[in-house]
Order: sequence, then C-alpha cells, then structure tokens
Amino acid sequence: MMDGRSMGRQAEQRIVPRSVVLASADVALRRRLSDGLTGMRWTVREAAGGAEAMGHVEALRPEALLLDGWLPDLEVGEIASQMAHLYPAMDVLRLDGIPGRDGMGQRSPRRNELLHALREAREGSGSGPLDGQDEVQAAPDRMERRPVPSGPIAMSDSPSGSELLPEMIGASAAVRELARMVRLVAPRSSTVLIEGETGTGKELVAKAVHTLSPRAAKSFTVLNCAAIPESLLEAELFGHTRGAFTGAVHSRTGRIEAAHGGTLFLDEIGEMPLGLQAKLLRFLESGELQRVGENEVVRVDVRVVAATHQHLEQRAAEGTFRLDLYHRLAVFPVEVPALRDRMDDLPLLAEHFLARMGREMPRKSLRVNAVRKLAGYSWPGNVRELKHVLERGAILAGDSPEITAEEIRWKVRAG
Repeated sequence: MMDGRSMGRQAEQRIVPRSVVLASADVALRRRLSDGLTGMRWTVREAAGGAEAMGHVEALRPEALLLDGWLPDLEVGEIASQMAHLYPAMDVLRLDGIPGRDGMGQRSPRRNELLHALREAREGSGSGPLDGQDEVQAAPDRMERRPVPSGPIAMSDSPSGSELLPEMIGASAAVRELARMVRLVAPRSSTVLIEGETGTGKELVAKAVHTLSPRAAKSFTVLNCAAIPESLLEAELFGHTRGAFTGAVHSRTGRIEAAHGGTLFLDEIGEMPLGLQAKLLRFLESGELQRVGENEVVRVDVRVVAATHQHLEQRAAEGTFRLDLYHRLAVFPVEVPALRDRMDDLPLLAEHFLARMGREMPRKSLRVNAVRKLAGYSWPGNVRELKHVLERGAILAGDSPEITAEEIRWKVRAG
C-alpha cells in the first residue's frame, strides 16, 4: 500500500503538461476563458460543478485547476483544499481572488503563465483586465436567481439558476433529485437505464453519467438502436471482418469495442431486435464479444448506459423484450422528469434557449403574456418541443425585440 508521499509523487509524475480543468456553473464565463486558453495552446477540460471537476482532475491529472467562486453541488473551499492536498504538483486557483491553497508561497513559472493566459482571455473578451489579484474576479451576483419582471423578460449572457448536471438547466426539486441519483451512480461501473418521455433530455443525462465518472477522459460512444436497419445493427454494435457479409469490403470495429475504457450509450434500447438482445446480454454478463464473421473472442472494458421512452417491463410481459436483459440493464434505473413535472424550470429553460439563439440572431425577450402562455401548455414534446416553439416564436417576431403570446404557436398557421 502506498503512503501519502508516494501517491503525491505518482500524481506529480502523471501531470499532463499545459492542461487545465476549468470549473464554473456560468456557461458564458467557461466559454470565454476556454476559448482564450485554447488559443494559447492550453488543453482545457470544462466542468459545470465540483464533482465533475474532481472527476476530470482524477482522469486527466492537469497542471492546474481553476475554480469559480460558487459551484452548484460542492463547497469551493473544500474542493480547493482537497485537490491541493491530493495533487501537490497541481496549481489550484480560484476565480474570486481567494487563494486556492494554504501557504501558497511563490508563484511557479507555470502559474504565472496561466495567470497571463487568463488575463489575455479576459481582456480579449472585453471584460477588462485583472485587478492585480492572483485570480480572475467573478461578479458577485453572477449566479443569483432573479425574479421575473413585470415587463419584458431580458435575457442574460448565460442561463440563471443552477446547472446541477452538465448541460442540464434547472433548479426544480425533480431536477435536483435526478442530479442526486446521477451523482450517486456515476463514479461506479453499474449499468444505468435512463427512462423518460421523448424530448426530456435522456442523452444529456447519459453524458452526465459519463462526464462525472472516472471514465470521463475516454470515449463516449452513442448508438441509436432505432436509427440503424436491423440487418446492419449487429455489425454496427459488435464489428465485423472483411467478407463477413455482402458489402463488407473492409473489417470494422464495432461501437462496443470503440468505447473500450469509456461509456457506450445505447439510445432507444427498446427497438433492439430480440435476437440481438441475447447477444448483448451475453456481452454484459461476460465482457466478451465476437465480431461478425470471426471466431476470436475480444474482451472489452466498457460501461453501458441505455435509454428508452418505452415501458420495458410491459414489453417483456408481452414477449417483445427480454426480461433478463431488462433486469441486467436496470441495475440502476434513472427517471428523467417530463417538462410538465418541472414547470418551475420553464423560465430558466426559456432564457437558456433564447440566449443560445441570440448568438445567431438579434437577442429576443419574452413578454409576460408569452410566459403565461408557455406555462399553460402541457408540453407533450417536453424540452425539445419548448426549444422549437421558442425558435419559431423568435422567427415570427421578425424585427421586434420581444416575443409576445401571439408568436407562441404550437403549429404554424397559414396567413
């Protein structure tokens, strides 16, 4: 067993040069700093929260860790202290001007270079120079929740509220519970079954499971079981050798093998043919596969995350889905809430989508009557439908800076 000094020396030896993990719940801030640092030849790994950042540090062993002054899931001071203790060769900097570790001492040349890169990134974005502190100064109210005003809803540079999972916007109780479940299972190797209606963001949840796991530095490979013809799905999943079937002019690595060391996301798993379900079950139980047309067995280390909008238990009772495969996939089931069950998040989601659209067209705001109309709808298409309705409304609003209830339409009306 290694003592603390040995672990520290090993961590130092594995440091990846010119690499940094940047942790902030502010998407716009992360994007500005990441763009600037990347332009100065730094490898940047972004994180929306503390747990995600710690996972990236474990996987990447970066030269530096940059922590915003507030993170939605963990206390920043504790993260800084723990990371500085575990990885003494890594510079830990906080963006709010508070030292990232106790007894910091003299700056290393690497630290000076990183601070210079941050200064260049900030000045290049028009945010002004640093004020002489060691770290970037964060606006104190950047992440505060704001009440909905009585007039037009002005959109900020980034979504307000908490991003409890990477890329997922929301602060409702349903989203917080989803985030809690994902953070519990992400560090483990358990198979995860993500269930939820179409348009709820199941792939975002699958990505979060991967990003928050020790496999984050490896591949996140996606296979939509409903998008590939049944005759080709087996070869796509397991790979094939040259001449295995008509048209197989070259050998090909399958999606499972391509995800070695990482995560394989099987979307719409309920659409997988019964015959292929048996082969998938064998792989899940043994970790071994055979390419189509080959007798050699290949062992693969991959975590499987599956998603479905169907009730697989009911499908199993009907004989159209294997019950044993369902139980093997549903080691840890996760339910993604429908939008109608998290309507408290609707203003945050609307702000997020309109801010993204504002990068390609003049920024729009929502009148209160438009918000009321959005809130009164049942959203059968969930978050995806909300995005499309807002995009349609922005187009229908034309040159007006505001979207009113008149432009909120579930279907485009002629004339």
